[in-house]
Amino acid sequence: MQLIEHATAQKLRGGFYTPTPIADFILKWAVNGVRDYEILEPSCGDGVFLDRIKSQNIHYKSVTAIELDEIEAQKAANIDLNNTQIFQQDFHTFCNQTEKKYDLVIGNPPYIRYQYFDRQQQIEAERIFNRARLSYSKLTNAWVSFVVGSSLLLKEKGKIGFVLPAEILQVSYAKPLRRFLARFYNKINIVSFKTLVFPDIQQEVVLLLCEKNSSGKHHIEHIELEGIKDLDFVDMNALKNTEKTIDFQSNKWTFYFLDQLEIDFLEHLNTTKNIPTIGSLASVEVGMTTGANKFFSVPQSVVNQYNLQEYTKPLVGRSVQVQSLRFTQEDWQQNNQTGARANFLHFPPLTKMKHNPEALAYIRYGESLDIHKGYKCRIRDEWQIVPSAWVSDALFIRRNNRFPKLIVNEAQAYTTDTMHRVRLKNDTNINALCASFYNSLSFAYAEISGRSYGGGVLELMPNEAENILIPYHENHENYLAEIDDKMRNGTSIDDILSLTNQKMLRESFGFSNRDIEISNNIWRKLSERRMTRGKKKLR
Repeated sequence: MQLIEHATAQKLRGGFYTPTPIADFILKWAVNGVRDYEILEPSCGDGVFLDRIKSQNIHYKSVTAIELDEIEAQKAANIDLNNTQIFQQDFHTFCNQTEKKYDLVIGNPPYIRYQYFDRQQQIEAERIFNRARLSYSKLTNAWVSFVVGSSLLLKEKGKIGFVLPAEILQVSYAKPLRRFLARFYNKINIVSFKTLVFPDIQQEVVLLLCEKNSSGKHHIEHIELEGIKDLDFVDMNALKNTEKTIDFQSNKWTFYFLDQLEIDFLEHLNTTKNIPTIGSLASVEVGMTTGANKFFSVPQSVVNQYNLQEYTKPLVGRSVQVQSLRFTQEDWQQNNQTGARANFLHFPPLTKMKHNPEALAYIRYGESLDIHKGYKCRIRDEWQIVPSAWVSDALFIRRNNRFPKLIVNEAQAYTTDTMHRVRLKNDTNINALCASFYNSLSFAYAEISGRSYGGGVLELMPNEAENILIPYHENHENYLAEIDDKMRNGTSIDDILSLTNQKMLRESFGFSNRDIEISNNIWRKLSERRMTRGKKKLR
């Protein structure tokens, strides 16, 4: 975590300016010929939206703009937009004090983590959540409270149009927000881009367009564009006619990247195929938190230098060290021989190390680097003893590239928090479990359950991995060796899935060829979107 005293002024303010085409598009969608809107801009920055309102001669009744930064607020004031009030203050405070309601709220709220709020901002943000009857988390971000607060300031019929990080679609801390929006608004449109709007910060954004109209219906739609220039060609009627009914039980909005046919297929699975989740067969937990991986995970040369053999356990610490769905003793030995950090130092209390002066010298070496002063180490009774050190039945890669991996831990290796530890429940067969994971349906659910991490990486946390559907059958143990051989020999994952989909989905669970095709299309659509996003320059 970055300390606040080391944060840049821009990070503390959370400001990244809105490109003009996006401001124009949001205004076009929002105003749509209406002439008497009372408009609120809760974080106006240097006034991009205000400037576009003036430049395009948009008619309105009044504009209220809020900006915390004094210099930026003055820039906005210099635009000299008629019938406009600009307040230089924090939006959270404004939201809790004003009694005025608005027809339209637009903007690009700041992306500021909770720890960068001052105390008063934290208090005011929590008040906004309480007013909306939402739980407030210290993991939240300013843009979340801006969206909630702006919604509370709408009239009975009103709209919000925001530029938001794509995290809104998937991160856990935005889950209460998604549920709030789903019930508060009658129409929700999400516009996303294959290219990055803010390439300098590698931050994927979406446009969130919401309408409250008291219809009693709740619909949502997603449109994905190549780049922001394609906004010029969006049919506004398509945004008016949202068709997908919101699933109030859905935890993530990546679900809505799919076609209605694909959504219906997944919902149908939940009631007809009786396919278990990983969590019903095994528990998934984070790997060891050593507090200093480079100190506790070492190559064989360090083991030899400090005579650490009696404290050394086999370790797999990086996904590149795992080439297949089995991690064997031979795999570990090969990693160790090539100089990888393949050894975990599982130290006992110091009183049991007195006979080994070289090992004690290594402990002192760690202290000379201030390892013992790091938070995770200093809270221990003895800093060199890593807690929760146990060997799992299987390994689940936390961050994945082309496809996720569930791996049999034949080497009985320890792992750090770069991988999750999987522990079997009841009489689950480990070989059958891991083999059963390699199919298009499980891969599709991994994409839906997880989130896109920087560079197009798929990240899954333990609870997200447990939610993945897996067509488990004990007979699937018979396919383990064949899948393993194919992976080690470089067979493409598509060719592997053509085999496993037929064996597992069709023969074991009665999927039709059409069902398999839909499953595979869902996985390919979501994974290719994730991997290609951000690789192209802004158009």
